[in-house]
Amino acid sequence: MIDRDAVVAIFLAAGRSTRFGADDKLLAPLGGVPLLLHAAQAIVDLAPARRIAVCPDRNGPVAALLADRGFDIVANPCPERGLSQSLRLGIGAVSPGVERAALLCLADMPFVRAGHLAALLARFDPDAAPVVASGRDGVPMPPALFARSRFAALEEASGDQGGRSMLASAALVAAPAGQLNDIDRPADLPRA
Repeated sequence: MIDRDAVVAIFLAAGRSTRFGADDKLLAPLGGVPLLLHAAQAIVDLAPARRIAVCPDRNGPVAALLADRGFDIVANPCPERGLSQSLRLGIGAVSPGVERAALLCLADMPFVRAGHLAALLARFDPDAAPVVASGRDGVPMPPALFARSRFAALEEASGDQGGRSMLASAALVAAPAGQLNDIDRPADLPRA
């Protein structure tokens, strides 16, 4: 188990959303609220030591919404380099800190709740379970918690896989039904 005040949350919100079309899916309304704010609220409710959001830029609408909710903004001007680019920037921003672990969350997962994030923290052990991932049908996925000892490996990730290779050996925490669903296409919104 790890205390919330020893965790920094990294919120990845710089994806290109190519399957969503011309619009920015993170700003698409879900229940009258921009999609990304649903996912961000789980982090706000968890109340970790710090909140960092990796956004396409520092001054755009995504960054503004997150800054208003207490996230420090890190710009990713090259999202075409894949998820790993955002991950590297996020980990680079937290590495100088004192937190013992980083909680990695994706902005297009609006159904995750703070209770599930807290369950990831409860399962964490820096030696026995230094990587804890959400599990759906036994498949590891974000949100995921990484011990500081794994930060260097996360910074070396490449492409659009992020820390996926590290999740293969993660301790898994099952999420309630539907919480790990993400939004990729406009057709996903009405089903949500």
